[in-house]
Amino acid sequence: MENITHLIFDWGDTLIADDPNIKQAMYLWDKITVMQGVAETIPYLHGKYVCTVGSNAGESDALAMKKAFERVSLDNCFDYYFTSKELGARKPDTAFFDSIVQKIGTSAENAVMIGNDYEKDISGAKRAGLKTVLITVEKGNYPDADFVVRSFDEIKYIF
Repeated sequence: MENITHLIFDWGDTLIADDPNIKQAMYLWDKITVMQGVAETIPYLHGKYVCTVGSNAGESDALAMKKAFERVSLDNCFDYYFTSKELGARKPDTAFFDSIVQKIGTSAENAVMIGNDYEKDISGAKRAGLKTVLITVEKGNYPDADFVVRSFDEIKYIF
């Protein structure tokens, strides 16, 4: 994608498997599971783009999120970490995406949102002017997704 300099990733079930039954910050969990293809693909993408994590993270703030990535040795692959707690807005509100774009010093035209939740990650980001990549195995109509991939590792073929 031409002019793209920044990739923004959803956290739960996009980068790391979420367990909504656990009610504590993820870095405190007994086991943290990286989603398939992430460990191989993120270092490749980080070598080419500024990479950011943006999440509605229920129990974690940005520092706790970074600590979870430290446990799986991926913390150095992300330049910025944001949760709705720091941003004062939640996905799919366009203010969530607008705030990230402003804080990382780019424009919506130069950023792509990558996530697994069509409404929260993709439709919200599209309304904010970002390009979008949806990760899903569910067949359907996703007009707000610029790209739809079945697995995380397919992302490297877009970029």
